[in-house]
Amino acid sequence: MDDLTKQILELLEDNARLTAKEISVMLDVDAAEVQSVIRSLEDKKVILKYLTLVNYERLGEEKVSALIEVRITPQRDVGFDGVAERIYRFPEVRSMRLMSGTYDLAVFVEGRSMKQISHFVSTKLSTIEGVISTTTHFVLKAYKQDGVILEDGEEDRRLMISP
Repeated sequence: MDDLTKQILELLEDNARLTAKEISVMLDVDAAEVQSVIRSLEDKKVILKYLTLVNYERLGEEKVSALIEVRITPQRDVGFDGVAERIYRFPEVRSMRLMSGTYDLAVFVEGRSMKQISHFVSTKLSTIEGVISTTTHFVLKAYKQDGVILEDGEEDRRLMISP
């Protein structure tokens, strides 16, 4: 990966709302070149999606999140991937990782209530062939997500600079 591509990815990862023109000014390169790099990264599926991080708690909306530890039996010829694919296709699943350690998959889910997540685990997840056991951990409070502090109690103490 060349240096320009890396710089563009780092900027977009930090702020997906940046335009090609803004990035070109920041990196002192032509906007058309930046747009070409971004389009190429999208075509190659390096950039998969642009996200907005929403703090639903501030809106007074209830969303329940949970981490589900899943132990599975690997399948012949496909290993963990066959069972993993069946799990990550459920709409409740927001993220999933293959892990080392005492469990195989870390499955992050969201729902409207604890009851909805419990129903997902008992009727959908645990009934999949190859799933040995599950352990569900409900999120009580989120402090930081995707590198963003959700409730920052510190005020900005920087001095304002005026011309």
